[in-house]
Amino acid sequence: MVASKTELFNEVLRERAKLFKLLAHPARLQILQYLSSTQSCISGDISEELPLGRTTVNQHLKELKDAGLIIGTVEGVKTNYCLDCCLIDKKLKILDDFLKELKEHSHSCCS
Repeated sequence: MVASKTELFNEVLRERAKLFKLLAHPARLQILQYLSSTQSCISGDISEELPLGRTTVNQHLKELKDAGLIIGTVEGVKTNYCLDCCLIDKKLKILDDFLKELKEHSHSCCS
């Protein structure tokens, strides 16, 4: 069996790439910002907060949920969405470690 091209890179780089891809869409960023700004779980229609249709927003919510950045619990016909603060801390470390590495290895031309 032939490995995918991403498998040619080490696990740390693959994990970083997965996170960066997840955060690469403005709709997902806005969903995360919205959930953060409300400081509580949301059971309403988040699509009202974005310039996208409900189906598209639901696809982005699913990606965020599958990645573990948000938690979605079903209560009757509604789903409550919350940020998973523990996992966000872990993802923040991944981002922070990457940026620190870039800075540590930068050349004097950046001065």
